[in-house]
Amino acid sequence: MTDALTLAWASGTGVVLGAVFFGGLWWTVRKGAACQRPALLFLSSFLLRTSIALAGLYFVAGGHWDRLLACLLGFVIARLIVTKLTGPPVVPRTSPVKESGHAS
Repeated sequence: MTDALTLAWASGTGVVLGAVFFGGLWWTVRKGAACQRPALLFLSSFLLRTSIALAGLYFVAGGHWDRLLACLLGFVIARLIVTKLTGPPVVPRTSPVKESGHAS
């Protein structure tokens, strides 16, 4: 493969790794509120997502700093994409709180 093609492949792999990492984070946060043991869910999700991301970065880089940099760039791009797709957190609307009377 040529250098440009190798870097494009590394960047694309970084996007996939980032989508798995940040998509898994989004899923974990959504399911964590309804889970009976949220600490176990968050810890296991963190360990699994981090292991996948680090192993992927290690194998893609293959000892080349330029591949690692391209993969990390793809990872950051995936973060932006996942953040855009999932949107801001939905906050339920509540009626404004009535202020109590001031002391005279």
